[in-house]
Amino acid sequence: MSDPPEADGAASVERPLAGGLPVARPPAAPVEQPAPAAARIRVLLVDDQALLRMGFRLVLEAEDDIAVVGEASDGAQGVALTAALRPDVVLMDVRMPGVNGIEATERIVASGVPTRVLILTTFDLDEYAFAALRAGASGFLLKDARPAELTSAIRAVATGDAVVSPRVTRRMLEMFSGRLPAPGDATPSDAATDPRIAQLTTREVEVLRTVAEGLSNAEIAARLVLSEATVKTHVGRILAKLGVRDRVQAVVLAYETGLVGG
Repeated sequence: MSDPPEADGAASVERPLAGGLPVARPPAAPVEQPAPAAARIRVLLVDDQALLRMGFRLVLEAEDDIAVVGEASDGAQGVALTAALRPDVVLMDVRMPGVNGIEATERIVASGVPTRVLILTTFDLDEYAFAALRAGASGFLLKDARPAELTSAIRAVATGDAVVSPRVTRRMLEMFSGRLPAPGDATPSDAATDPRIAQLTTREVEVLRTVAEGLSNAEIAARLVLSEATVKTHVGRILAKLGVRDRVQAVVLAYETGLVGG
């Protein structure tokens, strides 16, 4: 005689072993779902040298969290592809025929897209690279940077940070302290009346001055006897009040308003 069918939803029980008691089946192990893939950082390469673009692509595509979404051989094409692809980061050469990297950076920033520009340069004292920073780039990187430096810079820029080391910032300010201010030759006394600077607290002005010196958060904390977390909070508030994208732009503004330099 056949066994009666089990009712729906009833607990499943094994048939009794010979001479033994019924043994309950262990519950089925839950099936593991694969973790969702982390969003990749989308990068656009803009350089007039095809071999360099190929080299950068090989380095970047070896990383799990970075994807190259396009290539452009000049600034005009780079601007067009940025509008079409909306990458997270544009790796931008400075010296290109036609529309150079500075003009392309200006157009990208002016368009209002959230894309950030990381300038590529051959020399760490390239005047064109510094002009691109003033145009709105989030930092610059030497073309002979090691692969790890390149990928770290892209990750930093993608998260809203700026890629200009304190050493390079100091050299930038030494080289361009007399030329960074906008036409009008602002003086330090003018800074107090500038509406952007006037909205900062006394402490925030103090922090901005140290940022303009190229000090890192740790160095600022040591000088002003603050915690690094407090310095980071101050820097964040300064950027928000000044309406600038990162600390590089804050440094440029500090010189333009005459808060430092002069």
